This record gives sequence, C-alpha cells and structure tokens, in this order.
Amino acid sequence: MIRITELRLPVNHAPEELEAAILKRLSISSKDLVRFTVFKRSHDARKNTALSFIYTIDLSIKDEEKVLKKWGHDPHVRPSPDTSYHYVAKAPAELKKRPVVIGFGPCGIFAALILAQMGFKPIVLERGKQVRERTQDTWGLWRKKILNPESNVQFGEGGAGTFSDGKLYSQIKDPKFYGRKVIEEFIKAGAPEEIAYVAKPHIGTFRLVGMVEKIRQEIIDLGGEIRFQQKVISFDIQDGQLRGLRLESGEVVEADHVVLALGHSARDTFKALHQAGVYIEPKPFSVGFRIEHPQSLIDKARLGPHAGNPLIGAADYKLVHHAKNGRAVYSFCMCPGGTVVAATSEENRVVTNGMSQYSRNERNANAGIVVNVDPSDYGASAENPLAGIDFQRALESKAFELGGKTYEAPGQLVGDFIAGRPSHEFGRVIPSYKPGVHLTDLAEALPSFAIEAMREALPAFEKQIKGFSMPDAVLTGVETRTSSPIRITRGTNYQSLNVKGLYPAGEGAGYAGGILSAGVDGIKVAEALALDMLK
Repeated sequence: MIRITELRLPVNHAPEELEAAILKRLSISSKDLVRFTVFKRSHDARKNTALSFIYTIDLSIKDEEKVLKKWGHDPHVRPSPDTSYHYVAKAPAELKKRPVVIGFGPCGIFAALILAQMGFKPIVLERGKQVRERTQDTWGLWRKKILNPESNVQFGEGGAGTFSDGKLYSQIKDPKFYGRKVIEEFIKAGAPEEIAYVAKPHIGTFRLVGMVEKIRQEIIDLGGEIRFQQKVISFDIQDGQLRGLRLESGEVVEADHVVLALGHSARDTFKALHQAGVYIEPKPFSVGFRIEHPQSLIDKARLGPHAGNPLIGAADYKLVHHAKNGRAVYSFCMCPGGTVVAATSEENRVVTNGMSQYSRNERNANAGIVVNVDPSDYGASAENPLAGIDFQRALESKAFELGGKTYEAPGQLVGDFIAGRPSHEFGRVIPSYKPGVHLTDLAEALPSFAIEAMREALPAFEKQIKGFSMPDAVLTGVETRTSSPIRITRGTNYQSLNVKGLYPAGEGAGYAGGILSAGVDGIKVAEALALDMLK
C-alpha cells in the first residue's frame, strides 16, 4: 500500500475527481490503480483562500515498488503504515478466574471488549443503569430538577462521554494505531463511516446510545457479563495483592485481575481506594465556567465567507491565554451548535458540561473557559491526596447556592462579568442550560485568582475571535469536572504501584481525557492484564 498526503481538491468536487487527482499525482493510468481509501480528510477554510479539502489517501497499485522508487524524493508519497489491530493474547480453554472491569464508560467498554475478543470473558461491574434507563434519569434532572445520584450524566452505561459532543479525536501519541481500533468498533456498532477519515470526527449523544448497546451485546455474546447497579465499596488487598471486591449489596467478588476504569467523578470509590492503601497522588486540573455565543458569530469569525457551508459544518475554536498572575486560561470541550447541560452527580451541587448532537445545529456554541489549578492551591499532600475533591465540592455547593438552590445554574453576561457588576436580564444570547440559569454575580463562584485571570482573558480572546467578549454572551457556572483531581499511579506493567492485580485506567485514574484517549487506554490495559494472566 502507498500513502499520499496533502492532496487538495475543492470542497464541492465530484467523486470521480478524487481518483483523477490520485492518478495525476502519481503519473499513472487508471488500469494501474487497484483500489484506494480515504485515510483522512480535513479542510482549509482560511478567509483568504479557496475552500478546499485536504486528503490523505491509502491506495494499492500495480508495481508499487517501482512507483515508490520513482517518488522516493517526495515526502508526501510513502508506504502506508499497518494500522490494523493485532491481538496480543488468546485465553486458555479453562480460566481459573475471570478478569473484572469496574466501570462501563469508554475505557471500561474497550477494556472489556478487547478482553472478550481475546476469550477472557470479563465481568463488568457498573454502578449506574443501562444507557436508556440512565437517559430517563438524566432528563429527570434537566426537566424536573430531580437528581438520581447513581444515574446521571456521570454514572451509568457509556460514562460521561455519552452526554457530550462525542468527539473522537485526541492529541495522544498512538504509534500502534489503537485509535483506529476504537473508530472501527464504533463504525461496526453503527457510527457513520465518515468518522474513520474526517479530521475532527464526532458522533453526538443520540447515536452513542445505540452504539453502546451494540458493543455491550457483543461482549455478552463472547461470554462476558455486564452487571448494572453494582457499586464497589471496598477492596480486599492481602500482602500487596488484590484478592477481591465487596459490593454495596454485600456480595464479595473474588478477583485478582481488575481493571479500574472509573470516571473522574467516582469520589466515593477514590476514598475507598485510599482507605485500602492504594497509592494515589493529587494532580492539577482546571475550573471555570461555560460560555455561550451565537453559533453564527463563531462561524463568521472562524470561516469568514465560508460560514454556513454545509460541507464543513459548524465552526469550533481552541483558545489559550497566559494571564499576568501566572494562570493559564483556555477553552475546554468546545461544543459547536450544542447545549450546556447539568452534570452534577451529588445532591445540592451544580456542575456544568457541554454536549452536541451529531447535527450540531443548535443555536448556540458553548465551551468551557477554565483556569488551571495546582495541588498547592487546594492543600493536597501525600497524606491527603483527595483534597482536590473537597475543593471541587466547595465550588459546586457555592454554585448551587448562587443559582437559588433549585439546580438552576448561576449565570452572568460577559460584559457584566468583566465590569464586575451583577446581571439582571439576558440579551441576544439565551442560555441553553436546563433546568435554567439564575442571573447573579459570578465573582463569588471561583477563587479570586481564577476570576482575575478570566477577566483578563476574555478581552484577549476577542483578538482571535471577533465578538468573543460580546457584552451579552453568557457565562454559566461552574465547570469543575474537567479532569480527575487525582492519579492512581501505575507502573510500566500498567498495575498500581503498590497493589498487584489492580490496573488503574482511563479518566478517573488520571490517564485519559475524552472518549478516544479513554478507549485507547482501555485497550492498552486489557492487553497488559491478558498477558499477565497467561504467565
């Protein structure tokens, strides 16, 4: 196979023009081309350039060696790498014990799927409900202000990624192309085939629901077991070896190989791990607000005359500002054409997040605008590595209070926030957060260093996106669950530093951030666990 990169065509090109461009690029005839596939497609929508697609193509041709030799000087014509997935192990006919996966978010899903595909018949313990029941409970908070602490945006089948934009891109290093395995399994489960090649693939919440169900069924068909509403409350560790798990029901599950695929909000489980002596260290994370603008404003600022072109869709952005007080302020989890959602998992607390459907056709664009927080800011220590949780909870409780104690979120217009005065009525931007937004003064919602940095950053972002600091853009608080406040540190064998058989993985353990990276980490950990079981 040969790979061609940087092949440009107008976005409205006819399908046959792509093949013609390939033939022209390599100076070959159609009879020499066996087949080709699009590996990646991005777009160039700069304001002063013609709107174009940029392709990376993998193709098979006759006499590939001759063509590669002819184009050996060209960095954009090279042999295609092997991106196929290769299983590292096969389970024996008789298993003394089955591996256990705690959590069925993206990381746990792919850890369980890979183990099942290798024949290890995993047992999955998920504290929440099946995805459709969970969706009903989540709507209960959004529509009726009724929270189920065990079934919400954070807990349940599919994890927090189910109620998100469904972004499937990451900046992680992936030399073994595990990300391709994640994408291929999603396509097999019903995702649109374009996620295999578009530059920034996404799925959206509604499609994720059906896909998660199909992957669950495959795990079951391969001998795996998925058990919902099974909360792990303690860990049996003997002489540095994990021996079992105790569930809230009182049942004890014997296990000496466990994937710990917790989400970043499993605070009670973090506490149980700490009490059991598992090594945990605090880590930096970020806190801030959600910001909403008209999507049309972002499209115009980012795409200029190309705004509104259905071939490139809604525009996104990525911003960062280094404030004078030493803090970094940056955009997080930007959701084009999406909504801000209630994402708390604890009573009498308010947490925001963002999500989009596949169409990304809602009126507003939203993103987290967040400020970095270090362990020194919240008093963490080796003796108290969970201090970040207390810090998050204090902010979430304050947001609940500022929002009127009804699960409405506190909000403020950007112009008023920068000027330091409370807001009293909305302007052109109507916030999307349900159950609702209560206008107030957000200066009390975050530490003073964060407020100071954000007031400096918002006008600075105006220089990159015209209209970003528009007076009636809306800030909604608080965004506290950007990443896990702890890391359950593991060694090169992917096991806990001081507990053999425990495999910390994914977002909750501090090793991923987003659906794709969490899925990739689940695959890596599943492979390490399988190889250890075969020793």
